[in-house]
Amino acid sequence: MKATIERRELFALENLKVLIQGTYHYPSQETATVSKVSCGVLFLNGMYVTRAANGDSAVYWADSLAEAGYPAFRVDLPGFGDSGGDPPADWLGYINSGGYAPIAAEIVSELTSRFHLSGLVLVGHCAGAVSALYTAVSSAACRGLILMDPYFYLPQIAKPGVRKQLNLWARQNFLGSCLSKGLDALKYLRLLLRANALPENTNFPLLHCWKEVAAAKLPILILRAPTRGSSASKPRVGEFDYFKHIMKTAGPQVAMRLIEGGNHSFSNHAARAAVRHLSQQWLSANFPLM
Repeated sequence: MKATIERRELFALENLKVLIQGTYHYPSQETATVSKVSCGVLFLNGMYVTRAANGDSAVYWADSLAEAGYPAFRVDLPGFGDSGGDPPADWLGYINSGGYAPIAAEIVSELTSRFHLSGLVLVGHCAGAVSALYTAVSSAACRGLILMDPYFYLPQIAKPGVRKQLNLWARQNFLGSCLSKGLDALKYLRLLLRANALPENTNFPLLHCWKEVAAAKLPILILRAPTRGSSASKPRVGEFDYFKHIMKTAGPQVAMRLIEGGNHSFSNHAARAAVRHLSQQWLSANFPLM
């Protein structure tokens, strides 16, 4: 099944255990003729969002990469958007344990075969980056990773409305601000006493995946947004610096860039443009058009 809209095609992968729906952004005829691309890009959706991502950001990035000559794909994983399957009861726990890696690896294999590609670069944001990293270990056709604000701990997720209200109260209320700073100071003291040892809520299986991927010298681009309450690329006071930790085992094939002026969703105008520019630049360096 497919339907064409401009330079996009809707497709369905029906030979897998569950029906997967997605969108193919194909290069223009002129670009495809000149480039003869053998590597494509696959966007994996993250928590709470479909394959379009926040503010249709993934649509924008996929269109841009296709214009640059790279076939781009966006899919809804099972339980999301248009794809079949039911969401797991513990959705966050399922993602953080690599639950989507087997089906994502099958998707990579199916797309590379159907569109005659040598492999795919996986792109994921937040929870999507976690799924992409797990998938990279089990997929022989994964050629690289673009990870946007990945996290290496096991978060305790609160209801979005409650979290929003607490953050708003802490920012606007003097008492809330003082309590927030006090909590940060206690976390920082605990971090010092632990001599920067990995926290108890570290996602150790994911860190193991990272070490495997880094050892395999897979090209990786990490894009970060400034953390609220922190300065530049440093984490918030009292928070463990996972990025500093993972870069200790990273080789020259791993690049990390800070998106100034961006937010966690990378959906504002400046962040979207920066992600597009850095992604195209990185792809051209690691997967040049032939």
